Amino acid sequence: MAPQLEPGRHRANLSFLESRGTGLSPSVIAIKVFEFVILLFSLSFHECAHAWMASRLGDQTARMEGRVTLNPMYHIDPIGTLLFPALVIFGPLIGFNFFSGFLVGWAKPTPVTTRNFKKITRDDNIVTLAGPASNLLLVLVAFVIMAVTILTVPGGRGMVQLSFLAAVGMAPPVAAQPALMICSLAILINFSLLFFNLFPIPPLDGSRLLRNALPYNAVQKYDRIPFWVSYLLMIFVGGFVLSLLLSPSISLVFAALMSL
Repeated sequence: MAPQLEPGRHRANLSFLESRGTGLSPSVIAIKVFEFVILLFSLSFHECAHAWMASRLGDQTARMEGRVTLNPMYHIDPIGTLLFPALVIFGPLIGFNFFSGFLVGWAKPTPVTTRNFKKITRDDNIVTLAGPASNLLLVLVAFVIMAVTILTVPGGRGMVQLSFLAAVGMAPPVAAQPALMICSLAILINFSLLFFNLFPIPPLDGSRLLRNALPYNAVQKYDRIPFWVSYLLMIFVGGFVLSLLLSPSISLVFAALMSL
């Protein structure tokens, strides 16, 4: 884990992916590669949003470290961004179901010095929310692309439907349109990152929001929660809650697309 300027600023991210079989067919491998690339970009976009908002609110710490960029080289954590996601995505292909299909990953924490803000608590909350908001923005962009396809391309509704169902493992991926498949996976992954980062479990973004709302004595106890307890909660509780939030959200997006 990378060092932090302040406690509780490390960010973990988790993305839910449905099982799509364990074969090594070219279509399955292509989907796995799409998932990894989308996750990498989404993590970079998330951290860039934190850094950009901090800069806008007066703290140039992240900007001086070159973190206001979408270049993943500035955000990659070797274990959280590369090793863990690779095990989750590609493990089932060799019969190793790591984390039961939940794609866990994180980027390097964005360095923030809150004393540089004019209104510390308010501005820190805004910077924290910028990350999940960036994932929501990517969901909206992917949704718009798919909606435009339905409204302007002959047979677009069927193409979107097939690609979306293939992304969630309910249709064969071989017939899916690649660009629409990427959009579908982007919606799945970024919804996952959005919801998971809002959980009030250290060191996720939601824990930062909760920490800023707690009285001083409670903050001292909150900061002493061991990392191993946080990760157990993320894996065994966070994953369950995430699945409950994802199902209706994905269903709502699909229903909205099919109603166009």
